[in-house]
Amino acid sequence: MARTVAGIDIGNGSIRAAEVAEPGKRKGRPVLTHYAEVLLPEGAVVGGEVREPNTVAAAVRSLWSTGGFTTRDVVLGIGGERVLARDFSVRRAPLAQIRDSLQFEARDILPMAVSDAVLDFYPTGEGTGEQGPTVTGLLIAAPKEAVLGNVRAVQGAGLRATDVDLIPFALTRALVTRAGVAGAVAVVDIGAETTTTVVVRDGLVQFVRVVPTGGHRITSELVKELDADQATAESLKRELGLRAADAETADGRQAVQVISAVVREQLTSIRNTIAYAQNTRPDHPVSRVLLTGGGAQLRGLATALGELTRLPVEHVDPLAGVKLGRRLEHSGLAGDPRHMAVAVGLALGSAA
Repeated sequence: MARTVAGIDIGNGSIRAAEVAEPGKRKGRPVLTHYAEVLLPEGAVVGGEVREPNTVAAAVRSLWSTGGFTTRDVVLGIGGERVLARDFSVRRAPLAQIRDSLQFEARDILPMAVSDAVLDFYPTGEGTGEQGPTVTGLLIAAPKEAVLGNVRAVQGAGLRATDVDLIPFALTRALVTRAGVAGAVAVVDIGAETTTTVVVRDGLVQFVRVVPTGGHRITSELVKELDADQATAESLKRELGLRAADAETADGRQAVQVISAVVREQLTSIRNTIAYAQNTRPDHPVSRVLLTGGGAQLRGLATALGELTRLPVEHVDPLAGVKLGRRLEHSGLAGDPRHMAVAVGLALGSAA
């Protein structure tokens, strides 16, 4: 029987999990055998960090029961604004040696004490420096307590955390590498609380930026500016988006103005991120933008981002790199595919 592993995406408002089986000796795509998601009460997770481990553990147990998962081995996603991914260059050495030296090499550029961080290095190329051959790549630093908090929560549900992976890498795996997307592209994931932009060239991550703004920011501004309740604000956001032509009332037109102001700021940040990445890597210009995440479904957003970046913008299928198992084919997906990319990508990392 093929070994299976599950990826767990712990977000501020929900937890999503995907179980993927290796194709085994038969050639073909990995098989998505199970998927489910469960809502979390407000405050249980903040900024991708577990604040109420017992609540989250109970939610994970419920998720495992609802989804019928068969494995207890899981890969956790780590993201959020406190996770650093920065261009970094070190003297050429075996990767294991480079990783062992990070606590000394990176201590002067970290926004936290080395003892409080989980460090990793993701090589992207080679070069030559003043002291000889170098390896260039991304330095990854995450707050240790945040990582351990997420690990403890799934352990409290009786699961085994076999690995921790950066969410931008999981997105790349699901949307670019496994899907066979070539060339230089920008993956933009707009979630509830954060927007992640990843520049990828031929399947290799080149640049990562996470900013603390997402779909909930729009809802909050609508609540404040229109003196509306949460449900009304969400409804206006979904129905109108950036489409002023669909606003038939004064409140509707005001809502579109509020939405446009927030989205303009978010899209400008995405454009600037792509521009910076291109300026630092001029030999490989970004050819298109791949959109994913619940916040990316806002009406008119893809068109507005295309006009701002002057690049083709397209929504992508998070299931392009897998095929559905029989169980999911018969019962259907227990969740919205637009939110699945991170969980699927995390599982794919161990199903390679």
